[in-house]
Amino acid sequence: CITHCPVGALKERNDVPKIYDVLADTSKVTVVQVAPAVRTAWAEAFNLPPELATEGRMVAALKKIGFDYVFDTCYAADVTIMEEASELLEHLQNPQDHSWPMFTSCCPGWVSYVNKTHPYFVPNLSTTKSPQQIFGALAKSYFAQKKGLKPKEICSISIMPCVSKKREAALFSMRSSGTHDVDIVLTTRELIRLLRAEHINPAMLGELPFDNPLGQSTGAAVIFGASGGVMEAALRTAYHVIEGKEAPEDAFTDVRGTEGRKVREFTLGGATLRTCTVSGLGNAGKLLDELKAGKVHYDFVEVMACPGGCVGGGGQPIHDGEERADVLGNKLYAIDSNRPMRQSHNNPDVQELYKDFLEKPLSEKAEQLLHSDHVKEHNYM
Repeated sequence: CITHCPVGALKERNDVPKIYDVLADTSKVTVVQVAPAVRTAWAEAFNLPPELATEGRMVAALKKIGFDYVFDTCYAADVTIMEEASELLEHLQNPQDHSWPMFTSCCPGWVSYVNKTHPYFVPNLSTTKSPQQIFGALAKSYFAQKKGLKPKEICSISIMPCVSKKREAALFSMRSSGTHDVDIVLTTRELIRLLRAEHINPAMLGELPFDNPLGQSTGAAVIFGASGGVMEAALRTAYHVIEGKEAPEDAFTDVRGTEGRKVREFTLGGATLRTCTVSGLGNAGKLLDELKAGKVHYDFVEVMACPGGCVGGGGQPIHDGEERADVLGNKLYAIDSNRPMRQSHNNPDVQELYKDFLEKPLSEKAEQLLHSDHVKEHNYM
């Protein structure tokens, strides 16, 4: 609604003043995460050519503002895949214990839509939190432990292409660290306003890497920002677990695209997996009605509330009369194809996280920090 309002009457809540307050608070350690879709559009306002509109220059700009640590939400997206792919496999191994199909839960607009309009399907949602919330939980537990900090000493900030992330961060169920796992959410547009207010010219900056240990990520995580990306990333890891080898590079590219609904079938472990990728809540509503009526049947369904996925989110720069989700999505797929690691399970930092802290996907500690009960959230929020 914000990006398509014909008179520009709608806008997100402005949380930039909160950033100035926390930067002035010397008792706080500021930890920033940046979503994959943000890197496709943050530099548009500065007219940077592609060779200058890089992740490294974006990190340098955030450091220039004064944030202590700048991390990549893609790291948390890799963790999301470890949990969600494991969850899908557990469902497939014990089909009688679960509701079908299993829906992705990374998009808070979609989760809110199901809660409000089709609560019958709430149990079908994956319990795995979104990458934003997984990062927030890990920042105030795993990262805090490594740095000798208390959760309350960390201000967890996310920069997202999405307005609904502001609501998600405020949910009572998103306090697994004992406090809000994510304290402040800025949209891409708010980031641009912040950079302008600070008179930062990104073209004049050098490049800096994301900080560690929450900064390294794979190509599978980057494509989370495009419709079909979560599905493809999860299937890459599910295939590895079932088949014991890496999937061919183009094995699951058929789930990509900005169509309202895309249905595909894949063979995993000799069994057929029926998948459905949905773009836009209007199309999601039609799908839910057909599922309830028994007209269609799927095993795994990805839904993105915004047409084209997060790259076309309500917090992205607005170009009047122009749809750019397809163009920006292709940028993410290009980054993915050039990454040396393209499967979430191969991320060494994620492997270290499980070895040193979480033990394994779906462990008791992982369930506590990285999963949410959508049924309780629906009943009490």
